[in-house]
Amino acid sequence: MDPIEKVATVRYTRADGLADALRGADVLFVYDFLSTAVPDAWPAADRLRWLHIASAGVDPVMFPALRDSDVVLTNSRGVFDDSIAEYVLAVVLAFAKDLARSIRLQDERTWLHRETERICGRSALVVGTGPIGRSIARLLRAAGLRVSGAGRTAREGDPDFGTVHASSQLTRHLRDADFVVAVAPLTEQTKGMFDAEAFAAMKQGARLINVGRGELVVTQDLVEALRCGQLAGAALDVFETEPLPQSSPLWTMENVLVSAHMSGDFVGWRNALVEVFVDNFLRWREGRPLRNVVDKRLGYVPSNA
Repeated sequence: MDPIEKVATVRYTRADGLADALRGADVLFVYDFLSTAVPDAWPAADRLRWLHIASAGVDPVMFPALRDSDVVLTNSRGVFDDSIAEYVLAVVLAFAKDLARSIRLQDERTWLHRETERICGRSALVVGTGPIGRSIARLLRAAGLRVSGAGRTAREGDPDFGTVHASSQLTRHLRDADFVVAVAPLTEQTKGMFDAEAFAAMKQGARLINVGRGELVVTQDLVEALRCGQLAGAALDVFETEPLPQSSPLWTMENVLVSAHMSGDFVGWRNALVEVFVDNFLRWREGRPLRNVVDKRLGYVPSNA
């Protein structure tokens, strides 16, 4: 934050002091991107012109008063793309090579020869065609998978996905994928998009990977799809309730990989988030266009922004 502190008055605050800190502020940097403090403190924002959040998802600050205001909203798009793509490739390989079982057998000192799957030639559907989805598609394609996407608008000849299906027709295309990767932004249209109907439409034995938002998935429906064998596995980095409750059956299901909302968190990510804000702040101070401006009607940065 040194470059900003040299040219502006910076106030640092915790959630309980946000309202006081907001009074008279032109810019708000929501560094704690999981914080829910902004809506309650919003009435104190008497001259705010720009809010930046240190995450790609903006759902924690997409409350009606902000959406209806003239305050510009930007996010930290671009920081986590490659790291999340690497996580997705890692869990695809972990499923195919049965690594979780190998670790369990090693703990038991049990020698058990098995055959495992190839990923070359298998199919992946990436649901969410923003920058993170594109990074995932490129890496999976490089590993030999056949990749398609699902987004707002259907199209052919996409440089990363080849074919992009319309999300409104998702259930028609789920049956073709061995791996379904959820990375769509959380909006009213995408909330709960992976429910019992979607799981029933998926190829039997497919795996679900969720690196988007927990609320994209109806958890109980997922548990049932895993229990009955409709799905062969799930890798989940995000959940409807975080931390994942100790009582959740997902903890003990052998075909589920659980991680603590960390798929994008590489060594140095905290500094990278601040660097994005510093760059945008200097742009804002100089009157240059901001990067990563969110369309508040859509809830994300349009692909051409």
